[in-house]
Amino acid sequence: MAGRYDKNPFDEEEVNPFSDPAVRTKASSNYGGGAFYTSTGGVPPASNSRLSPLPPEPADFYDRGATIDIPLDTAGSGYQDLKRKEKELQAKEAELKRREQEVRRREEAAARAGIVLEEKNWPPFLPIIHHDIANEIPIHLQRLQYVAFTTYLGIVLCLFWNIIAVTTAWIKGQGVKIWFLAIIYFISGVPGGYFLWYRPLYRAFRTDSAIKFGWFFLFYLFHIGFCVLAAVAPPIIFKGKSLAGILAAIDLTNQAAIVAIFYFIGFGLFCLETVLSIWVIQQVYMYFRGSGKANEMKRDAARGAMRAAL
Repeated sequence: MAGRYDKNPFDEEEVNPFSDPAVRTKASSNYGGGAFYTSTGGVPPASNSRLSPLPPEPADFYDRGATIDIPLDTAGSGYQDLKRKEKELQAKEAELKRREQEVRRREEAAARAGIVLEEKNWPPFLPIIHHDIANEIPIHLQRLQYVAFTTYLGIVLCLFWNIIAVTTAWIKGQGVKIWFLAIIYFISGVPGGYFLWYRPLYRAFRTDSAIKFGWFFLFYLFHIGFCVLAAVAPPIIFKGKSLAGILAAIDLTNQAAIVAIFYFIGFGLFCLETVLSIWVIQQVYMYFRGSGKANEMKRDAARGAMRAAL
């Protein structure tokens, strides 16, 4: 059994270079005090090659619970700025909510009163009227409304072409009076057609109002009558050749063939407009009778006559 104080074979062996007499004698000669160490057999102190361990760090060196001192005046001013901005944002948000509620209240009041807010959205490049068939007209009436809108665009085209035809006739010596009449037809017919019969039909389909249907029938009949007269263009009612009708075209055939061609084209446009308008009024009347609005309009008319009599 190994002794208690046996040498550890894995321990590092300390080698003293001065244990050799030759090395010790040489060292004594180099360091000047070698006689003393040689005579006494002492060994000069050797420096240890190992680094001495660092002293242990105090237990509170890494104190995780330590607080960082922040100047109270700086922190307080920043906190006050944040609170002030927060109050400003809350005030703005409350103001926006109040305005939104006010707008919603006005819209609801207008809807209850029967007032419809219309945003101008047509034509897209220069919005001047409100027109949204796909979203405001019932789906079973959209086709009829589109055809009615086509007749409105048709009368605009007819009156515009009438200006062109009459302008050619004026250039060929027919006088400036017919040109001024053509301008008057266009200026009065385009907005008149929209406000007198197309918009009433649009609102009648959207709100299902019997009064709007009656307004449409009244002025749409005048529209059809004007198209018929313009297609014929009798000299009895319309003096000169201010409308591009068939009679004016025939009369111009022997005078100016080119002008007559313009008038014949105008005659064809007015005829097509008349046919489409007759189809529209027939379809609207069938829907008007089938939906029971005719009886409702009669009752409203009777009530109005009774009120007038009383």
